[in-house]
Amino acid sequence: MLLPPIALPDISVLLAVSALLLLVTAEIVPYVSGEKILLSDVRKLRNMALILGLLFLVTIVLKYLP
Repeated sequence: MLLPPIALPDISVLLAVSALLLLVTAEIVPYVSGEKILLSDVRKLRNMALILGLLFLVTIVLKYLP
């Protein structure tokens, strides 16, 4: 079964939503777990959210280039 190709706006929305979910998760996890062991995991979540946010910005730039 062949899937249709994903358009640039779809990728842009997917990256934006993923980045927001990762940022929210990174902020909520320390309060829910109450443990300080997860600091490296929180750092990884924030870094991944930053990367996805930058990729989102790249897709926006690609969308508006002539």
